[in-house]
Amino acid sequence: QVQLVESGGGLVQPGGSLRLSCTTPANIFSIYAMSWYRQAPGKQRELVSTITSGGRTDYADSVRGRFTISRDSAKNTVYLQMDSLKPEDTAVYYCHARRPVLPTREYWGQGTQVTVSS
Repeated sequence: QVQLVESGGGLVQPGGSLRLSCTTPANIFSIYAMSWYRQAPGKQRELVSTITSGGRTDYADSVRGRFTISRDSAKNTVYLQMDSLKPEDTAVYYCHARRPVLPTREYWGQGTQVTVSS
């Protein structure tokens, strides 16, 4: 069973920052595209950001310019730096790994709560 281990969530005031981390097994990290999703209460899970094994990144319009995704090959870890946080960023954030070639494989982390409130 592949485990994606997340950390870094918490409570922060509007305008503040948090950094989420997701550590994966080395064989996953080297090949898979890594993403962060989030799910707010009563809403569908949405894609926040993706980084490929080659380092190409993409962001949802709602977070572009405020969030930065990155990966550290030495630590097999993907980060999501979240700046200028807004109350609407409050959600459970999930790490996701997807194998970009056949056979398709995907894995999810357990989720970490991010709450933006004064």
